[in-house]
Amino acid sequence: MTRYAVGDLQGCLEPLQCLLREVDFNPSVDQLWLVGDLVNRGPHSLEALDYLYPMRHALTVVLGNHDLHTLALARGATFQGRHPSLEPLLSSTQLPAYMAWFRELPLCVRSEAGDYVMSHAGVPSQWSTEAALARSAELEAVLRDENQIDDFLTTMYGNEPARWDDSLKDFERLRAITNIFTRMRICRADGELDLRFKGRVEDAPEGFAPWFSWPPQTPRRETQLFGHWAALEGQLDDPAYIPLDTGCVWGRHMTLFNMDTREFHRCDCEPAP
Repeated sequence: MTRYAVGDLQGCLEPLQCLLREVDFNPSVDQLWLVGDLVNRGPHSLEALDYLYPMRHALTVVLGNHDLHTLALARGATFQGRHPSLEPLLSSTQLPAYMAWFRELPLCVRSEAGDYVMSHAGVPSQWSTEAALARSAELEAVLRDENQIDDFLTTMYGNEPARWDDSLKDFERLRAITNIFTRMRICRADGELDLRFKGRVEDAPEGFAPWFSWPPQTPRRETQLFGHWAALEGQLDDPAYIPLDTGCVWGRHMTLFNMDTREFHRCDCEPAP
């Protein structure tokens, strides 16, 4: 058995298939970890889920911001930001099954061996791994609760609160958890987020730095797998952090990481229409 992790798909299926062929991936014995944002913007969101869903037994997936947005669109919790690339998925007879699958997915997961943690955007320095997993579980419970999910999806949008506080409650707490796990890029030393920033590290506003540049307040033994920040282009010198969004949907490449040998594989991508 070999474990692999791959960056944001965003509806780009052919590069994923290229990478899995290159490593001779076998879903009967191997495992594939996906850092979220399976859909949206790329040309084949529906086809990507058609491909992944039958082998979900071999997958470890965390939700990204585009996945949550797609879930909100599918349930009528929002009508904003309906990208044309999502129309085939949103009109598919398979949509209920795929959205039921999304509702079962976590926002943060740790490997059985305890050597990796994965979330879409990362885990902030203020949180221990145990705290991150517990906060992921809070949100997972809401996504699986038919009495709470739509209220959450309606209220999850927004940039406030910008800083985590253990005393946060109700939908403010859930929005903060969502933003940290799925939208975080830069923050201050105290954890205050700037969720508008999408650029290069060197262009961060004064006082802000990448979330992974602040030393964890609780020592961690896991390597962190994350995506979301395409402007990093997969370049990070610290081996404790593996950035996997290398801008496939923007015409750069998709990255597959062998979690056992720590080797990288890349496939060039065409920009999405």
